[in-house]
Amino acid sequence: MRKLSYFLSAIMLIATLAVGCKSKEKVVTPAPKPEPKGEVLINNYCAGEKEFMSTKEYFRASAVGESMDQMVSKKKAMSNVKGELAGLIQTIMKGVTDNYIKSSEANNVEALEERFEGNTREVINQQLNGVRVICEKQTKTADGNFKTYICVEITAEDIVKGVGNKLSADKELKIDYDYEKFKKTFDEEMKKMENK
Repeated sequence: MRKLSYFLSAIMLIATLAVGCKSKEKVVTPAPKPEPKGEVLINNYCAGEKEFMSTKEYFRASAVGESMDQMVSKKKAMSNVKGELAGLIQTIMKGVTDNYIKSSEANNVEALEERFEGNTREVINQQLNGVRVICEKQTKTADGNFKTYICVEITAEDIVKGVGNKLSADKELKIDYDYEKFKKTFDEEMKKMENK
């Protein structure tokens, strides 16, 4: 009986030590990084989340406008967001134009590129009137100003069709223009943008 008692005591001691040793292991979690001195994290509405980012189907842009007048803040936000959207589209279209022209067998590449870019800018300016607002929020600041946060989108299909129609109507470009090849190049650039 004594042997059984010693045996059980030894098992209990080993079990207690094993559990005791395990409980001393602590998971170390890094401390949250303090914000840099003098800086405050700003909550930007209508921006940053996936639903407000460009995809291969939509060009999207976000901006903010601030004014003492509520409607002026909205107008500033809309002007700013259209500028952002135009810049984004022009960047993509520059890549499309470069790749499309490099793959074409046009005689005067420089003139072709210039005409492509001119037509593209014209279409972008026309299409920006048809943007769709997908988010709009207004706040009032501590000093009494109004802030308008806005996000807009336009379909990539509208842009490529608009550019396609404009290019095919251009007598000089019509000879060298191939819509299917252009659309394929455009789609490739949109996929690159989405994967960034």
